Amino acid sequence: MRIVLVGPPGAGKGTQAVQLAKDLDIPHISTGDLFRANISRQTELGKLAKSYMDAGNLVPDEVTIAMAKDRMEQPDAVNGFLLDGFPRNVAQAEALDELLRTEKMTLDAVLDLEAPEDEVVKRIAGRRICRKDSSHVFQVEYNQPKREGVCDICGGELYQRPDDSEDTVRTRLEVYHTQTEPIIDYYKSQGLVRTISAMGPVDEVTERALEALKSEQAENH
Repeated sequence: MRIVLVGPPGAGKGTQAVQLAKDLDIPHISTGDLFRANISRQTELGKLAKSYMDAGNLVPDEVTIAMAKDRMEQPDAVNGFLLDGFPRNVAQAEALDELLRTEKMTLDAVLDLEAPEDEVVKRIAGRRICRKDSSHVFQVEYNQPKREGVCDICGGELYQRPDDSEDTVRTRLEVYHTQTEPIIDYYKSQGLVRTISAMGPVDEVTERALEALKSEQAENH
């Protein structure tokens, strides 16, 4: 299956992407990982992306698209992939369609994770990250550490990232609404969108997504 995963910051996209890719046995392709991999391997695209990032500029769509194209052509993506963080706007969605057409491939579904805005703000603003190991993440309401401000796993200090403050989260949501949300209508016109509630335990959200994909496959066969 070839799937695009969309949703606002804080809807749990990263967590769901990893789980769904594992359950469906397809690679999880995230733009963040693509950038990091290309930059660390010092590929031509990585050097180009880094030059924009170092100058404090956004990486142009064509560089992101070229990285995604390169990744989707790898042998492990032959039977499908799950895209997370790409496409980020309608221009990228159109470029992806063009790319898939060239490769005689089609998208199977676009999963839209939905969560109320206030809930998203509460989730992100309540996140606390361990200074020693950033993969240790807690949440002041849903996943509290045993001792306030101390990581249960390694004893490191927990802190709030500057871009997790409420004002910054609301700004990020604004960017999502203006830039990324229009791709949902773009894909709705192609009949690809399956909307999933991102509320509730992680495994319940995954189950909903898998059910939506199963019904999508059944409709198309």
